[in-house]
Order: sequence, then structure tokens, then C-alpha cells
Amino acid sequence: MVKIGVIGYGYWGPNLVRNFNNKNFSRVTLISDLSEQKLLKARATHDVETTNDFNTLINSEQVDAVVIATPVFSHFELGMAALNAGKHVLLEKPMASTSEECRLLIAKAEEKGLCLMVDHTFLYTGAVQKLKDLVKSGELGKLQYLDSTRINLGLLQPDINVLWDLAPHDLSILIHLFDEDPVSVQASGISHTSNGIENIAYMTVNYASDFIAHFNCSWTSPVKIRQMLVGGDNKMAVFNDMEPTEKIKVYDTGFEVKSDEDKRNILVDYRVGDIHIPKIEMKEALAGLAKDFCDSIIDPTRTPKSSSALGISVVKMLEAADTSLKEGGKAVNLFK
Repeated sequence: MVKIGVIGYGYWGPNLVRNFNNKNFSRVTLISDLSEQKLLKARATHDVETTNDFNTLINSEQVDAVVIATPVFSHFELGMAALNAGKHVLLEKPMASTSEECRLLIAKAEEKGLCLMVDHTFLYTGAVQKLKDLVKSGELGKLQYLDSTRINLGLLQPDINVLWDLAPHDLSILIHLFDEDPVSVQASGISHTSNGIENIAYMTVNYASDFIAHFNCSWTSPVKIRQMLVGGDNKMAVFNDMEPTEKIKVYDTGFEVKSDEDKRNILVDYRVGDIHIPKIEMKEALAGLAKDFCDSIIDPTRTPKSSSALGISVVKMLEAADTSLKEGGKAVNLFK
């Protein structure tokens, strides 16, 4: 049994505690939060010890691994303290505020021989696993594009823009599905508040091949949309996370461009076929992530699905997007 300490019992913390309180592989032994009211709730709900001092939790002999569910600006300090104390670490997404902070955390984990993982929960959903199967099996053919929309009338964050808040979900899915490394990022957005933090933003990830990925993120939409299109040269898939059961639809749809003596003419044959709705395994994704983390602690030779390498890749793209926003949508090279 892996003994887990959880720092942060706010929005996401209770879900983490519930899933790590698993009789098969882990149990939560200590919870830390600055709010006494939240700690009172934690004690009543889980019958667990609590503290308002994260150092007490990090240095406790009753903790093997630390799960950090706090704002991103605190991830580096807390993560580094836990690693220095010899604890395995799971960080809420995004991994840290900068890629340099991510790099230092990864180096410390490797130095100490500890597991460092990031909570990109969507990778453990049945829908994303089905998308991965469709890509891996070649059913979609050669991938051509990924187009994501994640919008809602949501909570405007005081410290990060909408891309840092919403895009990590879909960027992690992009990295999980498509093996090629991106070459550049472009972003545009706007702030409708006095703090200058973008509440609507669009992000494009460019590749050396003919693949492209685009992300639409907004906190100011009258409707909540969670939709991703993944197009191949054979079939196309739609992932609609708002659907209760039929989250994935595969369209036997495509097009073929024919050659013509007159190069100014484009001859296109369109194919519209059947729609297939594959069965999706309905399970709690966070339970899969919790098990992956604990399995990776027990077996240091395995690489978790939501690894620190994936985590730093997401942050690098978000950093590049920030630079592009400041430079009027200029393409920012990811390999400087």
C-alpha cells in the first residue's frame, strides 16, 4: 500500500483523496490545506489526519508520495520540497509555471530515483483511450488535423489566462495521440477585463508534416462545448465529452484530390459513408491515474502514461503561446 499525502483540499482535492483511498493499492494518510474549514470537512468525510503546514505533511514518515492539488504558481516550491524529502510526486496540471521549473523538477526526480507525474486525467478516460486505439490501429489513416473547442461561461482566473486553464487537457491528448514533435506555436486572444489576462484565445500548433492542431478556448461562451475533431485521410472521429454515452463517433468520410493537366483546377472526390459509434468503457479516469501513479512507484522501470516528459511538453507549448500572444500572433519556434 502506497501511503499518500494530499496538499490542497479545494475543488479537485476531494476527488483525488477519494480515488487514492483505494484498498487495493493506496491510502491517504494525511491532508494539508491552509483553510481550517476545508480540513474540518476532510476529517469528517475521510476520517484522516490533517495539518495546515505542508512541511509537516512532506516530512511525515506516514507519507510515501505527495499529491499536489494547488494553484500552478506553487507547484515548483511544493514539488521540489517533496522530492528533496524523498517523496514521489503527482502534480496537478499544468506541471509548473515555466518549462525551466519543469526541467529542474525532472532532474531532481531522476537524481533521487523518484516517480514524478502530472495529473492529465483525460488520458485515462475511455473516450481518449478509444481515440488512441483508432489512431494506433490505422483505422483513421494518416492523421491530418486535430481541432478542439473547449468553451464555457466559466470562472475567470486571476493569475493565468484561458489557455493555461483550459488548453492543457487537449494539449495532453494531442501529445498522447500524435507522435511527431511540433515545430512552432501561434496564438491570438483578447482580454475583456482590466487585468489584461486573455479570457478568449485561439492556439495553433504547427508541424513539419502536413498535420496541424488548433484549439479554441473561452471563459465567456453562453454554452459549454467540449468537442474534439481528429481527421485522418481514411476516416474522421468526433469526441464530444458532453455526450453521456456516445462520446466517440467515427465517420467513414474523406476526400481525394485528383491530378489535372491544368494545375489551376482542383478536382476533388468526396466520400460520405457510414457513422460508427464504438462502445466506450465507462470508468472513472482519476482511478486509472491513481493506479498508474502507484504502479509506477512500485515498479520504477515503467513509464506512466501521464509522465513528466508529457507534462513539460504541455508547458513548453503554453509558454510559446504566451510569447505569441505578446507578439501579435507571431509563430514561436519550439526548438530555439
